[in-house]
Amino acid sequence: MQYMVQSRAPQLAQMRKGALEYCVLALLRDGERYGFELVRELSNAELVTSEGTIYPLLSRLRADGAVETSWRESTQGPPRRYYKLTAEGKASLDFFAVEWQRFCQAVNGILAVGAGQ
Repeated sequence: MQYMVQSRAPQLAQMRKGALEYCVLALLRDGERYGFELVRELSNAELVTSEGTIYPLLSRLRADGAVETSWRESTQGPPRRYYKLTAEGKASLDFFAVEWQRFCQAVNGILAVGAGQ
């Protein structure tokens, strides 16, 4: 049984990867953050483990118009790039939140049916 669970690790990683973009947008909904702050929050939630995962995503979100950036001086080192949710990013997040709820309800319903047997 242990082998079967371990063999599912790629599927779980793919699920995390699919939701990661929207988790980043959700963190930015509450205000601007710099990249390492996002990495730390996502790492604490066990969604991402390295900066190498998040920075390409942030770059793509910026290119897509979901976030905008600004540089700020830091008292603890070099300037930091801060990311801010745009109206387009908020609309994308709002759409995802509704669809995610539908998806979870559907999956939970099917899992509950299978558990009752």
